[in-house]
Amino acid sequence: MLERKLVSARCGVINPMSTDDYLAHDGYKSLEKAMTLTKEAVIAEVKTAGLRGRGGAGFPTAMKMASLAIEADPEKYVVCNADEGEPGNFKDRYLLENDPHSVLEGMAIVGYATGATKGYIYIRGEYDLPIRTMRWTVEQAGRRGYLGRMILGCDFTFDVEIRSGAGSYVCGEEFALIESIEGKPGRTRVKPPFPTQHGIFGKPTLISNVETFVNIPVILAIGGSEFAKIGTKSSTGTKLICLSGNLNHRGIFEIPFGVPIRAVIDELGGGCANNRKIRMVQLGGACGPIIPPFMLDMTIDYERFEEFESKTGAGAIIVIDDRFDLFKILLRIVKFFAHESCGKCVPCREGNAQLSIMLEKFIDRRATPTDLLSLESLARVMHQTSLCGLGQTCPTSIIAALRYFREDFLERIEYPGI
Repeated sequence: MLERKLVSARCGVINPMSTDDYLAHDGYKSLEKAMTLTKEAVIAEVKTAGLRGRGGAGFPTAMKMASLAIEADPEKYVVCNADEGEPGNFKDRYLLENDPHSVLEGMAIVGYATGATKGYIYIRGEYDLPIRTMRWTVEQAGRRGYLGRMILGCDFTFDVEIRSGAGSYVCGEEFALIESIEGKPGRTRVKPPFPTQHGIFGKPTLISNVETFVNIPVILAIGGSEFAKIGTKSSTGTKLICLSGNLNHRGIFEIPFGVPIRAVIDELGGGCANNRKIRMVQLGGACGPIIPPFMLDMTIDYERFEEFESKTGAGAIIVIDDRFDLFKILLRIVKFFAHESCGKCVPCREGNAQLSIMLEKFIDRRATPTDLLSLESLARVMHQTSLCGLGQTCPTSIIAALRYFREDFLERIEYPGI
């Protein structure tokens, strides 16, 4: 079997609205175990596991935890980023709806290890069911003594508050998320300082996404060294993959790192629908690269993706068959980001509008050699100078397309006098 279920092991097995069901499947045992250890030992276990953030950037989780733990301020925050607005991604919703207590357990363990006493779960505003589910789950966890004061009879206090977004994609970026929680417009900040030094209300804050927190109880349950044996040396554990697009089978699958993309598409996705040929595949979501079929033997691994100036992203794999035009796909992506830009920095605010104009020229076959140079130059400038991850990654699909589908661009150019 290609799949290996760790973080999704309870999904579809337990009743997510039943605390007793969660407890019957080893729920909160990792929290109990963590509280028998020193805070340093918990962080060391996560470090041994080699866990990296599952939201896109792949930052080492133990490093974030250690950075928050050394802050002397008694008021610290742990934030679960569930503002899943990336087209092609729906794994966080899956976990929130099917195993909500595991999110709280992971947050509580991180709170214990870092000295934080308050947590926020920031959920995408359109996610009505996850919002209702998590509010119910927080209430039930508090009644059972897994949240609140004197958790499990120990001198540990940790409360969780649910916040819903207002439909803004950019609030998935950590500083825009912080601004939103504070009641301000969702716009990024200049960094440094970073959240672990200056986050919510100026206090030290750790922010990770849903899948990252759900991995924490797994690590405590099986041990960091055992967790590190799964996957690859640079990418330990498993990854939830959101398969969508022109496939026979779409959905969420959990696989160990190191599996080739082609195997995921063929074995789990059932191959391209209607026996059509794959034209291109977008990795990570709308902010990810578009690659040609010959690259599908590449393994899913943080280090491997970095060789191609990319990130694993949140884990989406979007398969696009040969009926679709590359330039129309790129234009749709750019228009999405133009709509979702917060407008704070010029490269992103103005750059996406200009990218749209240039791509329309390629669609209409009015582009000139100068347009090709301008498109590539602007995409690179946006990638290097935008303030936040939205502006930095929104031209990724164009940069990748220019690299792997350059002939398509050259075919659309009009040469004066020819």
